[in-house]
Amino acid sequence: MAAGPTTAEKSGASESKRSSKGSSDGPSRTGTRNSRFRVPGTRVLLIALAVLLLAAGVIWALYGSNWFRVERVKTSGTSVLTPREVEAVAAVPMGAPLVTVDTEAIEARLREGLPRIESVDVVRSWPHGIGLKVTERKPVLLMEKGGKFIEVDATGMRFATVDTAPRGVPLLVLDSASSPSLRRFGADRLLREAVRVRGELPAEIARNTRVVRVTSYDSVTLELTRGRTVFWGSGEHGPVKARVLTALLKAAPKAGHFDVSAPTAPASSGS
Repeated sequence: MAAGPTTAEKSGASESKRSSKGSSDGPSRTGTRNSRFRVPGTRVLLIALAVLLLAAGVIWALYGSNWFRVERVKTSGTSVLTPREVEAVAAVPMGAPLVTVDTEAIEARLREGLPRIESVDVVRSWPHGIGLKVTERKPVLLMEKGGKFIEVDATGMRFATVDTAPRGVPLLVLDSASSPSLRRFGADRLLREAVRVRGELPAEIARNTRVVRVTSYDSVTLELTRGRTVFWGSGEHGPVKARVLTALLKAAPKAGHFDVSAPTAPASSGS
């Protein structure tokens, strides 16, 4: 009887098979692995190059080309001012790349150079324009000085001097030279108090108000059309006084004098 292979022989044969299988598979796996890593690397490089070229093109178009440069300025929202006045002070750099225009600097020049402007928005209008959206201050009171009129807005700011009084704007008379209020509060505080009173008048009464006279902090008088007067008192409780005055004017349309300084006890007199 022939003897079978020994344990050592079986082990050697197995090692030989594994060695032979490993040597034949090794190069194939390595080549596949290198191929897998090499192709994505080339793709990433091409994508990065394309992005770089695109960015360079955009930068050139915005800064170096003639495609996006300032060629026109459009002004809107003006009433007293003219577009030409606004654009002269704005000094928009014509021909400059639109992206480089300093809009905040333009806004600052306009607010400083034209106090009549309350606010302004400077916007880029692609591809060639700059827009100036202006909001002008509105006068609520006038102060006469040297035959001219100083316009005062709703914040108490004296923003412009004009030769002719705008229609429908009451004249403010600060008749407080000898009043202790002037020393205590100052002219600016009394001016703001007058503006406060004017701002709380109903629209119809405001249209009929010709003069707001301030004698002291707690003595404000309104002079209306048809020779009527209203003693308003201080600026306190303005909305209540406005409602009471509206009711008095309806209840006593022929009265010449009204007192709402104490709105809980109003009075009217004269005819």
